[in-house]
Amino acid sequence: MESTIKLYSLKAIEIKSYIFALLFVAGNILLPQLTHLLPFGGQVLLPIYFFTLIAAYKYGIFTGLLTALVSPLVNHLLFGMPAIDMLPIILIKSSLIAIAAGYIAQRTQQIKLQHLLLVIAFYQGVGMIAEYLITGSFMAAMQDVRLGFPGIILQLFGGYYFLKAIAKW
Repeated sequence: MESTIKLYSLKAIEIKSYIFALLFVAGNILLPQLTHLLPFGGQVLLPIYFFTLIAAYKYGIFTGLLTALVSPLVNHLLFGMPAIDMLPIILIKSSLIAIAAGYIAQRTQQIKLQHLLLVIAFYQGVGMIAEYLITGSFMAAMQDVRLGFPGIILQLFGGYYFLKAIAKW
């Protein structure tokens, strides 16, 4: 039996969009800082994408995109991470996850593992192509999958359970 869920599509004119985005940006600042305490934590756990996925899936494309664009920029300004040469790639992948998550959630109105898997496959696949076109390096383009597989699993299962936990908000 499917539990009751509330998924939103907040608009740019709604103050709630900015409040929720601010909360998710804070999460996208704290989580990377925690994971960077581990060796290669950022490259392995891909923390900058986690709350963008949640924001877009739960509150829509606008809130997700706001989170996707502000999080890496604030992290870079405060901590120098992501590095300036990686910033365009992170911004592209973050935007892709926000668009895909918001779209899938709006279309399905359900939280299911296969929906999150589709979102992750889309942003990683298109993101790899973009990264290859930017860097010219196949190995760099494959890094999120090679090194970041634990982060992809975290996004899939952690995202699913986090969304389920806040399903009725």
